Amino acid sequence: MRVAVVGVGLIGGSVALAARRRGGATVVGYDASPGAVELALELGALDAGAATLAEAVAGAEAVFVAAPVGLLPQLVGEVLAAAPPECVVTDVGSTKRAVVAAHDDPRFVGGHPLAGAESAGVRHARADLFEGATWYLTPSSSTSGVLYDRLFRLLAGLGARPAAIDAETHDRILAAVSHLPHVLANVLVSQAATTLASGDARLPATGPSFRDATRVAGAPSSIWTDIYLSNADALITAIDGTLARLAAVRETLARGDRAAISDWNDAAAADRRALLEAQLAGGELHELRASVPNRPGVVAQIALELGRSGVDIADMALHPAPDMTAGVVALWIAGDGPAARARQLVAALGFPVTLA
Repeated sequence: MRVAVVGVGLIGGSVALAARRRGGATVVGYDASPGAVELALELGALDAGAATLAEAVAGAEAVFVAAPVGLLPQLVGEVLAAAPPECVVTDVGSTKRAVVAAHDDPRFVGGHPLAGAESAGVRHARADLFEGATWYLTPSSSTSGVLYDRLFRLLAGLGARPAAIDAETHDRILAAVSHLPHVLANVLVSQAATTLASGDARLPATGPSFRDATRVAGAPSSIWTDIYLSNADALITAIDGTLARLAAVRETLARGDRAAISDWNDAAAADRRALLEAQLAGGELHELRASVPNRPGVVAQIALELGRSGVDIADMALHPAPDMTAGVVALWIAGDGPAARARQLVAALGFPVTLA
C-alpha cells in the first residue's frame, strides 16, 4: 500500500514508522517545514519526501493528515482536492466536530488515536506508539464502506484498536477524559506556585500524587490552544460539572461529615476500578455476518451503532456480491455478551445477521 503522511511530527512520524515496519507500506511524507521531512528520512520513517502536498498524495491509497486542530479543516480540504478518487483520507485531531462538518466526502473518515507523549517532533516518533491504543474513527452517512474497511484494516495493522464513534459524542467524551485533565493540571500547578510564593516558602519535594496529577500541565500551546477553543462548549460543560462536584465536597468538609467523606472516597475508588475493568474486557471472538445493500454509509451506520452501545469491533471485512448491488459485512466481536448485543443491534437496523 502507498501511504502519504501530511505533517511529519510525533504522530505523523509514528504513523509512517508503523506503516513501513509493521504494515510493509511505502510511505511518502510532506511537511510545511522541510527540516522535518529531512529528519524523518534520516530516521527511516519515510521512503521518500515530497516538495508539495500534491506530490505527496499522488497515487496514495491512504493519507494521514497530522496537523494542529485549527488547521485541519482547510488542510484536509486541500488533501481531498489533490488525492486520487479511491484514496481514503483521515486526520489525527483531538477534536472532531469541526473537521467532520467541513467535509462531506465519501473518502474522508475523521480519526483520533489515543496515543502520544510529552515530547513532540518526529525525533520522538515510535513504530509501537499505537500498540493496543484505541483509535477513534468518526465516519458519516456518506462514508464509503470500502474505504472505511481499508482504513480499519490499516490501523489494526499498526497495532491500534479502531472504534467508531460519532463526532459529537467523541468531543463530549474527550472533554471529560482528556481536555479537562489538562485544564485541572494547569490549575493545580498554578495554585501550588501561588501558594508557595504568597507564603515565601521553599519549594518542597513533591509527592507522587502531585506529580501524577500534573504530568500534562503546560502541554505545548501550539497544539492545545486550538484543542481548548475547538471544543470550548463541551469543555465548559465539563468544567461546570467539576465545579459542582468540588462545591459538594467543600460543603461536606465544612460540615465535618466523616461518613460522607468516606463514602465519597470509596465511590471514587469503585468508579476508577469500573473504568479500568471496562478497558480490559475481552473474551472469545465471535464472527457475525450481516447482509447489507451496497449504499453509502451502511458500514458507518453499523459501526456507529455498535460504538454507541459500547461494543468494540475487533476486526471486520467486506464481501461484495458479484453484481455489487449488495454484500456481507463480517464483524468479529470479543465476548459472548457483546457478540449477542451486536447481533441484536445489527438486526434492529433491519439487516439480516447470522453467527458464523
